[in-house]
Amino acid sequence: MRAAVLRGDEPRLEVLEVATPTPRAGEALLEVISCGVCHTDLHVIKGEVRFPRPAVLGHEVSGRIVAIGEGTEETRGLQPGDVVAAGFIMPCERCDQCARGRDDLCVEFFAQNRLRGTLYDGESRLAMPDGSFLAMYSMGGLAEYAVVPLSALTALPDGLDPELACILGCSGLTSYGAVFRAGEVAQGDSVAIVGVGGIGSSLIPMSRSAGATTIVAVDVADEKLERARELGATHTVNARETDPVAAVREATGGVRVAFEALGHPTTFAQAVGMLDDGGRMVAIGIAAGSATADVEITPLVRRGHHIVGSFGGRTRTDLPEVAALAAAGAFDVSSLVTRRFDLDDADAAYQALARGEITGRAVIVTGAATKEFG
Repeated sequence: MRAAVLRGDEPRLEVLEVATPTPRAGEALLEVISCGVCHTDLHVIKGEVRFPRPAVLGHEVSGRIVAIGEGTEETRGLQPGDVVAAGFIMPCERCDQCARGRDDLCVEFFAQNRLRGTLYDGESRLAMPDGSFLAMYSMGGLAEYAVVPLSALTALPDGLDPELACILGCSGLTSYGAVFRAGEVAQGDSVAIVGVGGIGSSLIPMSRSAGATTIVAVDVADEKLERARELGATHTVNARETDPVAAVREATGGVRVAFEALGHPTTFAQAVGMLDDGGRMVAIGIAAGSATADVEITPLVRRGHHIVGSFGGRTRTDLPEVAALAAAGAFDVSSLVTRRFDLDDADAAYQALARGEITGRAVIVTGAATKEFG
């Protein structure tokens, strides 16, 4: 199969021919239909997030199940031929956090996959052409085939375009966890979203589906702010032209929930400064390296602010909910995906993302998508 591989020291992806992986017990082999282009992958490509190399990145995919691993006892109702979305958090189902239902804190996911590039038996399902180790970032979705634990899959409802539905697995799952779990957004709430790129823009329809009536989008790019208006933002603030904290507070008096989707120290502090008394700041942006942010302590104490991190939703329970919202039109994937690339152009897609040329979400489609759904 073809796979986009990150190798050597250069921040580039190279499409290589590697062996098609084989699923083991509890896993499925997907023929990948499409894979989302995410900033977290870009952090890895640029070396800002440490990860083994060589590696296949790509952590939000849609695909068709072509095989289930031998010895699988529970298929979760899935079978070969099913078209599915895969969540980037792949719960092991065995650790203490998974037993509590906290898939987002799965111990083995972070210890094995995110640190070592393997699945939960300590081995990758991928190999370089010479047979040497090839790491998997989540399922390694920038390829024609990917092995995914069944615990991370949900069947796509009828009517969803599978080429676009890949974004449910990260953009959708991340925004659902931030809005419904960490943010506790409720009917009539006001929210601010600092950074309306791929993930930030997905927070707009997700917040609307939770009942938010005032949604302030904050960014430095007018085209992203215009897009945010189209997605349902009620107010926009260009942080390059005005003080974003003052502008948000003037428009709302302070928001109940502020989302920080960039992982930058400055915007982290700004999001806290936008809160109403008792408000919640939800940090979802992954920072480069060991970046830290300054937060004024006394207002945090006196005004009862909450600062909470949110890596993503709880895959086994929340990904089916995200798919249902998408099928109902509340989380419209067709309005969020703005560009498509072929697998051979995977590196070009991430270079465009690095240059800030992608508004919304881009996806990389494979030959399977073109053949079956084009």
